[in-house]
Amino acid sequence: MLNTKLKQLFATAMFLIMTMFIGEQASAATGSTGGSDNFFQHYVVGPFSELIKGIAGFFHGNYGLSIIFVTIIVRVLVFPLFANQYKKQRAMQEKMALVKPELDAIQSKLKKTKDPVKQREIQQEMMQLYQKHNINPLAMGCLPMLIQFPILIGFYYAIRSTPEIASHSFLWFNLGHSDIIVSLCAGFMYFIQFYVSQKLNAQNAQTNPAAQQSAKIMGFFFPVMMTIFSINVPAALPLYWLTSGLLLTIQSVVLHQVYQKNKKAIQPAESATK
Repeated sequence: MLNTKLKQLFATAMFLIMTMFIGEQASAATGSTGGSDNFFQHYVVGPFSELIKGIAGFFHGNYGLSIIFVTIIVRVLVFPLFANQYKKQRAMQEKMALVKPELDAIQSKLKKTKDPVKQREIQQEMMQLYQKHNINPLAMGCLPMLIQFPILIGFYYAIRSTPEIASHSFLWFNLGHSDIIVSLCAGFMYFIQFYVSQKLNAQNAQTNPAAQQSAKIMGFFFPVMMTIFSINVPAALPLYWLTSGLLLTIQSVVLHQVYQKNKKAIQPAESATK
């Protein structure tokens, strides 16, 4: 559902805010406690930092390639969560499409009545409809994204806390300084991600114009916010976001193709059993 896409974008936005602001307090605390006493720094940020250094050594000290490679590793690690979330989304989309005529009728009755008692009765009718078709509107929250946060935040601060990155140049830019071109590319990449998700969910979007409009607003707002964040941080971070956004877009397309292929394979089998 498009509402789920909005939740994903919102969760990612919260990740950026958490890492940019809340996490700064953790970094300050780490500096005051000597580093090793901080659990998150020692067991999450530290290993990521060593991984970046180790892979950079494999690439003859190229920290740009190291960040790209570690980003691929991170996306592969969280892919099972992403795939499971996608599968649940599509199942929920199909159920919601099935009950949409009944749900629209119930919502129409709810809008027409002002009586609190009748409103509760209609809401109860809506819940019974959900129960009948085994639909849980709250099941498609941001939990998978929240589970990914420790990994993603750890990687974020590993980049920031690795001194070697600050003085390293990659392609045309310095990883330790902000770069407008990389920042714009990172923001544009997340616009592409939104555009692709809209295309992949075009059929479902037609069933909910209001959600479609909200998704468009968020889809344009988020890349702008990403660009602003990127301009104000070292270029190593938008390089990470750019790579991560590209991989996430590819994963979405692959999962969509696999889902459509499996769906086409299942439909003839279901028809044959009828």
